[in-house]
Amino acid sequence: MKAVVFHGVGDIRLDDVPEPKIQEPTDAIVRLTASAICGTDLHMIRGTFTGMQEGTILGHEGVGVVEELGPMVRNLEVGERVVIPSTIACGYCSYCRAGYFAQCDTVNPHGKRAGTAFFGGPTASGPFHGLQAERARIPFAHVGLVKLPDDVTDDQAILLSDIFPTGYFGAELAEIRDGDTVVVFGCGPVGQFAIASAKLLGAGRVIAVDKYDDRLAIARKQGAEVVNFEKEDPIDVIIELTGGIGADRAIDAVGIDAMHPHHGPAADKARQQESQFKKEVQSIAPEQAGDGNWRPGDAPSQVLQWSVEALAKAGTLAIIGVYSPAANAFPIGQAMNKNLTIKMGNCHHRKYIPHLIELVRSGVIEPEQILTQIEPLDNVISAYEAFDKRRSGWTKVELLPHP
Repeated sequence: MKAVVFHGVGDIRLDDVPEPKIQEPTDAIVRLTASAICGTDLHMIRGTFTGMQEGTILGHEGVGVVEELGPMVRNLEVGERVVIPSTIACGYCSYCRAGYFAQCDTVNPHGKRAGTAFFGGPTASGPFHGLQAERARIPFAHVGLVKLPDDVTDDQAILLSDIFPTGYFGAELAEIRDGDTVVVFGCGPVGQFAIASAKLLGAGRVIAVDKYDDRLAIARKQGAEVVNFEKEDPIDVIIELTGGIGADRAIDAVGIDAMHPHHGPAADKARQQESQFKKEVQSIAPEQAGDGNWRPGDAPSQVLQWSVEALAKAGTLAIIGVYSPAANAFPIGQAMNKNLTIKMGNCHHRKYIPHLIELVRSGVIEPEQILTQIEPLDNVISAYEAFDKRRSGWTKVELLPHP
């Protein structure tokens, strides 16, 4: 079968690979009808998330049809349509029972303290082959697959596999209450769903910060007040918009590949930090692909700094943008001085997906509006390159393994 395979930093290929097989009685085999490209995939290819094993199939978003079931999967039938939560969980350990599916004690083969297991990730996360393929093995399928009703399309469901749950998780972590002013850094796919989720949870105002006009346009369409950090200083604007107080809640939906301003009034301050940012990049991504595609962000801690600066005293910061274990720069002194609450982590996808399916069915949310490109798997490398360069109009890319 065809699959997108990691061969090294800056080197991914569409390869012929063996078909997956049932390995454990709790496994299922799913024929993928849709997968997607995510910013987290880019972290691995750019080298800002190290430890990838050559030969690992990439991708952690998937929708498909059950083709085979292990004997201990008792709640599914062959032929059913399913969405695949991006993080893998057993469903029976104490963490899963408490809803902390991303911290499952059972799944990660490196032990109970190893952290999140997910599809298509580095060695420390398993590794488990990913979902940018024609078929995939799903461990612990009794919780690792969620049935889809007929009135939820693949185009909607692929956004329920990771980015909508992650955005909703971020809004929940931020402790948003009715009337709150929320600033969302990053208007990529997760940021767009963080905006939508903040409004669902009662935010009075949402301020969205990015530098790409097409992404800011989507945020504005959702009702967010937009700030382009290449044209104005985002902190100055946020403070002015909030009457000198700052935002109640902030959501970092960018993560380790953040970029600093290169133009406008915020660029001078960024230039003063250039040496610090370069050291951070070298520490986080010691191996890089060189010129062209797959360049790491040039300011790993930029959004963390902005988030702390943008918040009012006693505000809450939710961090859902991905940071690798090598990241260690955070403005802890300023955060402490402002009595901030800081919450972060990997999304517990299985906790949120059933609820979000019902929001889609009822028409409360139309997630497919975020979907900007649909490409056949055969075009995946060029699609990856366009997404990596943040080409205008390439906000979220769905892949069709079986066009």
